[in-house]
Amino acid sequence: MTELDIAFVSRFVMNLFSLILLCYGCYFRVSKNATIAGSFILFGVGIFIITYLLHGVDMSMEFSFGLFAVFTMLRYRTESISIKEMTYLFLVTAIALLTSIGQMNLVDLILLNGGICLLAFIIDSSIFGRRYQVQSICYERIENITPANRSKLIDDLRERTGLQVEMVTIEHIDFLRDTAQISISYIPQNDCINEYASEHNSDLKVTP
Repeated sequence: MTELDIAFVSRFVMNLFSLILLCYGCYFRVSKNATIAGSFILFGVGIFIITYLLHGVDMSMEFSFGLFAVFTMLRYRTESISIKEMTYLFLVTAIALLTSIGQMNLVDLILLNGGICLLAFIIDSSIFGRRYQVQSICYERIENITPANRSKLIDDLRERTGLQVEMVTIEHIDFLRDTAQISISYIPQNDCINEYASEHNSDLKVTP
């Protein structure tokens, strides 16, 4: 086995382990979305392989991020992706690029990748405050969306959904149909509700 093969295998294993730790140890632990977590890992593996193999043709870091931008436009432009998922996608890309063409030794790369994963774990934990779930709702009692009826709106949502609704954001108002698209932030009551809300990534239709 040549030196190039040894370097490739060692960095590939490090990259894969770091991505698994980030996506499943941090992202999946909170979001419970195995599809996106697996897609992040495959995305990071693809970025690593391309950048490592093209590194011999004098590819710069700017070109690497440009390649990431092209992949993002091709696949994720038409897909609705949250700020949280976009952040993890950026971290996945950063780990893949640093591991593939970074000039640091393996020990420094392990420490750096581990630090990124640790920081993501801490930020997504409950240390910095309560963790909320967000759900989009089509709401038909449009008279309750006024600022004067905000408390009435929250009470109505709590009663009809059974969720501990804390915040409500109005996204869109349809006066022709007398409905409003709103986003609610609520505190998960137990692990079952938390898992159900994460796995069922669809709008909740509230009817009288």
